[in-house]
Amino acid sequence: MTVHPRGLLAIAALAFGAVGAALITQHGLGMAPSPRCVLQRQIFVAIGTVALFGLAWRSALGQRVVLFVVMLLCGGGISAALWQHFVAAATASCNLTLADRIVAGLRLDALLPDVFQATATCADAAVDFFGVPYEFWSLALFVVIEMAALGLLVRQRTVAR
Repeated sequence: MTVHPRGLLAIAALAFGAVGAALITQHGLGMAPSPRCVLQRQIFVAIGTVALFGLAWRSALGQRVVLFVVMLLCGGGISAALWQHFVAAATASCNLTLADRIVAGLRLDALLPDVFQATATCADAAVDFFGVPYEFWSLALFVVIEMAALGLLVRQRTVAR
């Protein structure tokens, strides 16, 4: 049994919507992103892309693989958000950190600088949005997507029996 397409579309919409919200806060509200912020955007784009790929890969095994990859990416996003809050926000520079190397290595900042270029240090990007640290919004969405993917995976296995 394959996953219902609405589940994968919802995951993709949440992931791409997160990037859209980040762009609105960046360009509309002047909240400059750090390398960790940009890394989280890249992870959301990867999650959305993988979820859309799952729509094309119609086999039950293929969709299990897709959901597992989504869950792994969410784990990376959760780690990045937690690291940003508890470690990186206390440092003045993000230079030569893992996030900085990943962002630079993917070269998306050169292809789409308005979306993927880090323009603030980790300390400068440590801001609250509606009284909540910005990275916690990202963290919460990674958790929601992770739980959705897990739910789809469990439901697929239960229905297949």
